[in-house]
Amino acid sequence: MTSSLPLRAPLPALTATLDGWLCHDDPVTDSGAPPPPPDAAPPALRLLGVTKRFPGVVANDRVDLTVQPGEVLALLGENGAGKSTLISMLYGLYQPDEGHIEVAGRAVRIGSPAQARRLGIGLVPQHPLLVARHTVAENLALGRAGGLFPARRVAGHIRALSAQYGLEVDPGARVSDLSPGEKQRVEIIRALLGGAQVLILDEPTSVLTPQEAQGLFRVMRELRAGGRSLIFISHKLDEVLDVADRVTVLRRGEVVGGVPTAGATRESLAALMVGRAVDFTRKRAPGAGSPDPLLSVRGLNAQGTRGLPALRGVSFDLHRGEVLGVAGIAGNGQSELVEVLAGVWPAAGEVSLNGQPLSGSAAERSRAGVAHIPEDRLHSGTVPSMTVAENLSLRDYDRAPLARGLARNLAAEGERARRDVEAYAVATPSIHTPVRLLSGGNIQKLILARELAGAPQVILAVHPTYGLDIGAADQVHRALLDRTGAGAGVLLVSEDLDELLSLSDRVGVMVGGALLGPFPVAEVTRESLGLLMGGAHPHSLPGAGQGVAALGAGA
Repeated sequence: MTSSLPLRAPLPALTATLDGWLCHDDPVTDSGAPPPPPDAAPPALRLLGVTKRFPGVVANDRVDLTVQPGEVLALLGENGAGKSTLISMLYGLYQPDEGHIEVAGRAVRIGSPAQARRLGIGLVPQHPLLVARHTVAENLALGRAGGLFPARRVAGHIRALSAQYGLEVDPGARVSDLSPGEKQRVEIIRALLGGAQVLILDEPTSVLTPQEAQGLFRVMRELRAGGRSLIFISHKLDEVLDVADRVTVLRRGEVVGGVPTAGATRESLAALMVGRAVDFTRKRAPGAGSPDPLLSVRGLNAQGTRGLPALRGVSFDLHRGEVLGVAGIAGNGQSELVEVLAGVWPAAGEVSLNGQPLSGSAAERSRAGVAHIPEDRLHSGTVPSMTVAENLSLRDYDRAPLARGLARNLAAEGERARRDVEAYAVATPSIHTPVRLLSGGNIQKLILARELAGAPQVILAVHPTYGLDIGAADQVHRALLDRTGAGAGVLLVSEDLDELLSLSDRVGVMVGGALLGPFPVAEVTRESLGLLMGGAHPHSLPGAGQGVAALGAGA
């Protein structure tokens, strides 16, 4: 028996998305659906009654979707709503079990990524698939047929497309030297070189600064003006309202609504996504923390996995009852900072908790009151082969009431597991289910339930709401704030600037392993944080003497 639970469907190997840089000539076959009326202007792309099933789950259920030429359509949905499966079918990674797909009025079966590209469908992945040591032109020449010096010929096409759409990409630049925004533009050019008329952009701003995101939106508008169609997948509702013409919302695999953005709001879109009202007001008054330092960090220096500096002289205080936000583009030392504080990564420097040196293993720091919500939820936050109940007991399995001497108290373990699963709405068949079988969002809820139990003094939270729907994220936010109300301090690392500005008392920015700030949240904006993330120094920019918020003026 199947259900429409929001579980994550298995995705094909990532390498499948590289398939069509090879120039296959697979035939594009008709699906047998009737053609549109001859006098109708055909949509660029249309899905009619598309259904996709996996064992035990209906990932997409009779989905109807239309994208017109010269239109930006945003595709919204909570975690597990079916967006990834739908996009995988459009790009030939899966085939629908029912229904059919039309491209420019022609019913087709998309059997591979190569066929998708032959039909004019291009995918801009969330994480660019580029070879770091090669140049832009060399990357985009890979797999392209014909002649000597393909990179030299491709370079001319890159320059032409860059000029036409304002993409500002240097074909001779080495990929390892590019910013995340530049890599994103390279992927757009890759799709355009393949003749894409419909571009699918999968969470394209997830690693971009606000300034880079605005640059991407400018390019999207240029593409739309040129008659191309874009499908924009994002969880950032402000961005959707900024750049999209229409919105289609998926919930539990079904289309539950479609609206023009002209009359929509964040609140109305969120309500469509989760089926209830969502409050977007700031969740606490800034400056709610105590002046007393709880955690003091002085002069932290650490090496990364490649032997290069990951932390450079990081110093700050975390106060009781405070949320200290940490922003930054991925790879600038945020992960290493948290791992050092959690006791899982070595470093030089001083760390104290309540005025006493904090050292020892991760287990010892956990017993001292340090909770850790890690970035790699499956392998660092859980033991995948262990059950839900066993993972929920990892912090205190050897203490009463979960232990009786040297023996486990299985009844107490099960009772608490059932309570935590219900309180955090963890979707699992049983508390005895291995954690590896849960979706990413439900694994995150399990980790939160375990780490926030009891009375932690310091909570190290890295992307705690990543992969959660709006309602679940709101629940996580309130759980963190409940702990600050009891005197705990939260170090919140996030790439979601709205989340940081909504929850934090102060915000710092990690750049090249160094910490800028922290700054009172009243003195920063999304724009000023974006400038700092891009490498600007607070004292080197106009208006710095009038508060950090001035950095965002005119951005």
